[in-house]
Amino acid sequence: MATELSYEQLSALAREFGTPLYVYHAERIKEQYLQLLTAFEGADVRFFYAAKALTNINVLRYVNSIGCNVDCSSVNEAKLALHAGFAPQNVLYTSNNVSFEEIEEAQSLGIHINIDSISNLRKFGEKFGHSYPVGIRLRPNIMAGGNLKISTGHADSKFGIPLENMAELQQVISETNLFIRTLHIHTGSEIKDVDVFAKGIEVLFDIASQFPELEVIDLGGGFKVPYKPGEEGTNIPLLGQKVKEEFERYADTHGRKLQAWFEPGKYMVSECGYFITKVNVLKPAVNAVFAGVDTGLNHLIRPMFYGSYHRIENISNPSGEIHTYNVVGNICETDTFAEHRPLPEVREGDYLVFRNAGAYCFEMSSHYNSRFKPAEVMVENGKARLIRKRDELKDLLLGQIY
Repeated sequence: MATELSYEQLSALAREFGTPLYVYHAERIKEQYLQLLTAFEGADVRFFYAAKALTNINVLRYVNSIGCNVDCSSVNEAKLALHAGFAPQNVLYTSNNVSFEEIEEAQSLGIHINIDSISNLRKFGEKFGHSYPVGIRLRPNIMAGGNLKISTGHADSKFGIPLENMAELQQVISETNLFIRTLHIHTGSEIKDVDVFAKGIEVLFDIASQFPELEVIDLGGGFKVPYKPGEEGTNIPLLGQKVKEEFERYADTHGRKLQAWFEPGKYMVSECGYFITKVNVLKPAVNAVFAGVDTGLNHLIRPMFYGSYHRIENISNPSGEIHTYNVVGNICETDTFAEHRPLPEVREGDYLVFRNAGAYCFEMSSHYNSRFKPAEVMVENGKARLIRKRDELKDLLLGQIY
């Protein structure tokens, strides 16, 4: 049974810390990680939490404490990970279209590096040669993901080195004596079909023989988690079984073992998160009743940016008569979280909670309309603690010269 916080607990947190409020349940993160370990038992695999999903330093420390590694999409994320206590050998850095200076900075930290352009790969080889192992991010020409905005491996994607550039890639490796330890792909997010990962394995195994020092196949992340009622996520046990079988088959056929890496982000933290809001006003209209809450796209942009669905629950009146509402924000944009959503009767002052609010929610927030960012709270072993204070006016002025 999945670990969840009760309506009573969430309501108490809203009263104690105010709203809007992000709440993260630590044990749910651990539960997700243990599911991965169980599903991949017997396989040579490492998991790197994709920090871009949620970088609060307390979350990073918790992820480190349960034995997971960390994947970083910028050198600053890598620095945060090291600050949180991760050892350099447990930090992976993969970015795209960055300056070579940033890659140099990442190298100086002693962490794992994947490079996604031939230009930067050549520069890396010319400077470091064979002295520092490096990975290559390839574009596998696989269309996958919940929608085009989160599909990153297709033929028109900006990410990775196209497979059709393999001859040029090999020339650079030969000329600069690069030590290629890792081949990496990431096809997208919210991938339910296990066969997509199998196809990625096939693509990389087909070219692995061209890299005699290869040790790692990094298959990225993208595991789907359920957002809608009744929705299914990626079949993780099936994926674990398939990965184990394919890697064992490769080892038997080619006489060398390769390690598999994965970079779960949403899978690790999405379901640990709750976003609690308060209903400011009810506005009846001809075709809808608008429930206006004390937040907006500045705090939760995913529904507007991706058209994503978040389950919304009225935790103040869970047994009320069901009506339909348009749940909307308080920003001077059309920030609609849900249209014609059936909910127990909503009253002004009720708390509405958004589920699956752990990944890419606070992390994508802003100060748009000069509104304060919400507080963040972590619940661990039944105890709640503030892990980020709510903004004040001075936070809006921070960094400005006046």
